[in-house]
Amino acid sequence: MSSTAAIDSIACPACKSSIDAHSLRLNLNVCPSCQYHFRMEAPDRVEYLADKDSFVEFYRNMKSLNPISMDGYEEKLFEAVQKSRLTEAVLTGTCTIDGIPIALAIMSFSFMGGSMGSVVGEKITRAIMIGVEKKCPVVIYATSGGARMQEGIFSLMQMAKTASAAAELDRAGLPLFLVLCDPTTGGVTASFAMLGDIIIAEPGALIGFAGPRVIEGTIKQSLPEGFQRAEFQLEKGFVDVICPRGEQRALLVRLLKMHGFTGQDKEGKR
Repeated sequence: MSSTAAIDSIACPACKSSIDAHSLRLNLNVCPSCQYHFRMEAPDRVEYLADKDSFVEFYRNMKSLNPISMDGYEEKLFEAVQKSRLTEAVLTGTCTIDGIPIALAIMSFSFMGGSMGSVVGEKITRAIMIGVEKKCPVVIYATSGGARMQEGIFSLMQMAKTASAAAELDRAGLPLFLVLCDPTTGGVTASFAMLGDIIIAEPGALIGFAGPRVIEGTIKQSLPEGFQRAEFQLEKGFVDVICPRGEQRALLVRLLKMHGFTGQDKEGKR
């Protein structure tokens, strides 16, 4: 259940309208007045994307340790589990979409800002390699503040590992579809999130490496209006298409079929 369902109503940060939380969830966490895309929890995305009862989660019990003995890290992990109801910042599994088998990885910003530590990198790598093993496409929803610095160099190693897995998928002739959500930044952007065969972005999503304030402080110049938003990245060629949340399932089905994948068993079709 998304966090917005815990309250009666929520104010849209874009148009300031008051939205019933239940209605917002039914609308896939998109404001009905201005189409502002609120953040969405990983299980809710699975519910929307996957054919009914087709999602099979894997590696759920894989949990982070404290490899550099960072003070307070275990407590932060415990709090993140309680807040997100996930065991880590990415949910991985296999499912079908319109009867087409895929490997799926969906990141959660609710779990320590979607930061990529050892377990997140390993789960994403394994999801990609399952695609290689099963000869099926891989779909990844990315949202992250970047590498998880509580794990030091171990978190940075995940950039190379996930990028190498993406290269293996490419060598196998299998497609990798990325959906970039708000925000997708840091080491995630600098690794697998920009290696998709097709890169989709949600409207208004912040996509970049360093934050705007860091960049302005470095180059001593003001940045263009809307810098690093999905629309700006589309204009500059860093993403291929901007797709509203309610249209993403249909777009993914269309892309999968364009790449030659068809459903073999329609019994689980939504």
